Amino acid sequence: MKTSFAKLYAFTLIALLLPSCGMPGGMEMMWVALVALLLFGGAKLPGLMRGLGQGVNELKKGLKEGSSDDEKKLSKGDDDSKPEA
Repeated sequence: MKTSFAKLYAFTLIALLLPSCGMPGGMEMMWVALVALLLFGGAKLPGLMRGLGQGVNELKKGLKEGSSDDEKKLSKGDDDSKPEA
């Protein structure tokens, strides 16, 4: 099976340019921090991070409340998925 040089070059270029799957490393996190500092400035970053942290906490609290509501429904035997006649 023949592979043209252009296809091989394209696949190699894509493989080199695409980031690897997984968590970003130290250098990537440093670039993200630098871009955030340039975009938002040093004075606004603490407020943005505080808001992000509060959002994450609200999400976790909502997930816990949702799972506890589901557990209560299951223990009572209530099932919303039953068709009503």
